[in-house]
Amino acid sequence: MTDIGVRAGDGAELLHHVNLVIEEGSYTAIVGESGSGKSTLLNVAGLLTAPTSGEVRIDRVLTAALSDSERALLRASSIGFLFQAFHLIPYLTVLENVMLGSLYAGFSRAERLDKSRAALASIGIDTLADKSPLTLSGGERQRVALARAISGTPRILLCDEPTGNLDRQTSLGVMELFDRLRSDGLTIVLVTHSEELSERADTIFRVQDGVVARG
Repeated sequence: MTDIGVRAGDGAELLHHVNLVIEEGSYTAIVGESGSGKSTLLNVAGLLTAPTSGEVRIDRVLTAALSDSERALLRASSIGFLFQAFHLIPYLTVLENVMLGSLYAGFSRAERLDKSRAALASIGIDTLADKSPLTLSGGERQRVALARAISGTPRILLCDEPTGNLDRQTSLGVMELFDRLRSDGLTIVLVTHSEELSERADTIFRVQDGVVARG
């Protein structure tokens, strides 16, 4: 992201003069207080929010030059998202929820089924495939959400306060999964207010009043 600026509808500046490079295969933490702009920054990186000024490149592709459908396909095929809220659909099984993660990535249903089963197995929760999310603990639900995020085999995983609803021990278990995914080559960007969790990352960026600084 080069010289990114983001303004709200009322003209308030949410991010300004952000220059940020995330290296492939890296584990990056973005920390800051609530309202500092870190979630906005993640949304820009994930092509969910267009910057008011500046440019976002993914693998040197200038995303502003893409059509809406091209940008959506790039997002679906390259980026996985994990949020504080689990966003699981209660009337679907765990497996059906995970399959939603690759719905728009261009795979056939058979491929989505295979990838979703593989994602559940990689997280160690394949035995939950036929269960309802309503029967799961918070930690299990977040693991299901993580399996959904990686089911489309993305290259980048963007995480917005993914342990915010979990106790410390469960949070550390989720972070250990991140360590393993990173070792498999996944690029991870984690937004958190927790210094303890951010210290696991290779690189830390701090956001304050819409300004991003390293370290």
